[in-house]
Amino acid sequence: MITGPALIPTLGPEGAACTAHIRQDYKGPSEVLGDVTTEILRKGGRLKSHSGEGRGSKPCPECGRRRLSLSGAGDCGHHGREEAASRQPREELFCRGFGGVCLVFAGHPLDTIKVRIQTQVKPGPGQTPLYSGTFDCFKKTIGVKGLYKGMLAPIIGVTPMYAVCFLGFGLGKKLQQKHPEEILTYPQLFAAGMLSGVFTTAIMAPGERIKCLLQIQAATGEKKYAGPMDCAKQIYREAGIRGIYKGTVLTLMRDVPASGMYFMTYEWLKNVLTPEGHSVTELSVPRILFAGGMAGIFNWSVAIPPDVLKSRFQTAPAGKYPNGFRDVLRELIREEGIGSLYKGFTPVMLRAFPANAACFLGFEVAMKFLNWLAPNLVGEEI
Repeated sequence: MITGPALIPTLGPEGAACTAHIRQDYKGPSEVLGDVTTEILRKGGRLKSHSGEGRGSKPCPECGRRRLSLSGAGDCGHHGREEAASRQPREELFCRGFGGVCLVFAGHPLDTIKVRIQTQVKPGPGQTPLYSGTFDCFKKTIGVKGLYKGMLAPIIGVTPMYAVCFLGFGLGKKLQQKHPEEILTYPQLFAAGMLSGVFTTAIMAPGERIKCLLQIQAATGEKKYAGPMDCAKQIYREAGIRGIYKGTVLTLMRDVPASGMYFMTYEWLKNVLTPEGHSVTELSVPRILFAGGMAGIFNWSVAIPPDVLKSRFQTAPAGKYPNGFRDVLRELIREEGIGSLYKGFTPVMLRAFPANAACFLGFEVAMKFLNWLAPNLVGEEI
């Protein structure tokens, strides 16, 4: 089968690919043709017809090369990539951080309900459970403040977590690429996403530990911790750094496969939603939000069982599970059956789409705000 890169030499003399010639010369599967056009756009080329020269065909005044950037903002593909590289880390770190804050704010109430359902103890004979379901837990949670218990811990960690997450994903892709322009397969994207889950665990594990303890203390009626900092101090005083990082293995077991699923399905959905002959960079905001929201659902469909074990283990008294997650798993299966590994499924699924869509919406809003605030500060410190 002819692959995308094999067709790249059919680019026109001005660095633009004629869509008519591509469709005329190539008779293979349409998805491969989509890969070809995506590769052309990734290499800095443009798609055009014979009807006109198209935007971006003027030579660069500095090096004489033809402009190849999609927006025409760069003088050529070479300079455009340099400009993007100079501004990407600063702008995207801020925007991803803001998107992460939007995710936490939109999803934390249902996350609180999820943790309380996952950690409630099995009722004795003749007793009813504390929460009969998602909506019962919602009704019994006192006010909006109760739903946002423990939110400060993930808010503090979300910006560095997202920075480390995309650093790990980028490294995972580079380790598998034979050359920078190689398009990775979906299993390779899954592997790169798994590496990002490894990277984020160092930040996620202590944040999750503190968050879960604060979320359940209101349900028990015990006011042991005044806030995230007080919680961290008490844990450290009682159990040291190992107490802070309690549940790290289970956080890895949750985030490694879940992150792989997230990045793989997000890239797949973007490709599916991209019209033929267009680049994924041209996707509309609603389609990006849909892809992000659905990727969140796929992510949590993988993450729920280890998340249940993690919530139980991180909120248990010291010494209750001496053999770690194996003891938690045995207890859950013995007392509540295999279905207990999916406790909290309803609030997780209700939360997954809007929270992840809010993350991408926050990213888009932050990018537009930066472009409005400083449209000409390309490569400048913001």
